[in-house]
Amino acid sequence: MTRFLFLTIDGLAMGAVYATFALSLVLIWRAARIVNFAQAAISVAAVDVAWVVGSRVGGWWLGLLLAPLVGALLGVLMQRFTMRRLGPERHLDAIIVAIGVAMVVQAGLGMVFGLQYRPLPAPVSQTVLTVGGVPTLSPYKLVVLGAAALLGVGLALLFSRTALGLRLRASALAPEVARLLGVEVDRMTTLAWGLAAGVGAFAALLVLPTGPGLHPTAMDGVFITAFTAAVLGGLDSPVGAVVGGFAVGLVLNYVTGYTDEPNLAPIALLGLLLAVLLVRPNGVFAGPTIRRA
Repeated sequence: MTRFLFLTIDGLAMGAVYATFALSLVLIWRAARIVNFAQAAISVAAVDVAWVVGSRVGGWWLGLLLAPLVGALLGVLMQRFTMRRLGPERHLDAIIVAIGVAMVVQAGLGMVFGLQYRPLPAPVSQTVLTVGGVPTLSPYKLVVLGAAALLGVGLALLFSRTALGLRLRASALAPEVARLLGVEVDRMTTLAWGLAAGVGAFAALLVLPTGPGLHPTAMDGVFITAFTAAVLGGLDSPVGAVVGGFAVGLVLNYVTGYTDEPNLAPIALLGLLLAVLLVRPNGVFAGPTIRRA
């Protein structure tokens, strides 16, 4: 029971990161019907820039503020100079361009920062705390959970309580109708790209201190896991992305914790994905119909 409680709590903490990154993928999908395969590379680039500044001035906490801003800027630049030039029906071209952007960004990071893993220290201890004889979470995992929760609440309030959020939702769900109502859909799409990239960078800064550190490809594995979570929940559903992220975090933790064989985790994840897609091809939280761009 002690192991189960620890694996559950720790799985929820990691699931919060996967849910956050999955949200960034869902935001892009809803706005442009594109899976942004450059999201991982952009997130690492944003964290690299934020950490260069933060390590000289305010440390990790300043980086937590800077990374989303840098990520948002990179997302806007990517949309303006690449994706905007592609028509709304050129989805395959958009995927190829996104992969190309990822390769260029990773190559640039390798040339500037090198190909060696560089440590990204956490702001607080990562030693697991024990409560009543039961191992729970480290102080840093508590920070991760708190930061992810604040971001989730902020996004929920943005989309449900503000005029800007309403315009973003209208532009994503019914762009032609939104144009007739005076909404600048192109501007909203650009803003959605920036918001999504900022959320991805936020997630990257949360998860990278728990791994080997900064590297041009450091977020590739997280991207694959978060994309799986987004597909499980439904690419059109932010709620599905969050639930899928927590589900994936728990499954990975249970498999690695009870089998002591990390190589089984991707197989278990694939099995979960196949099981869900056989029953709900569009994801657990997908609606009965698919909106076409």
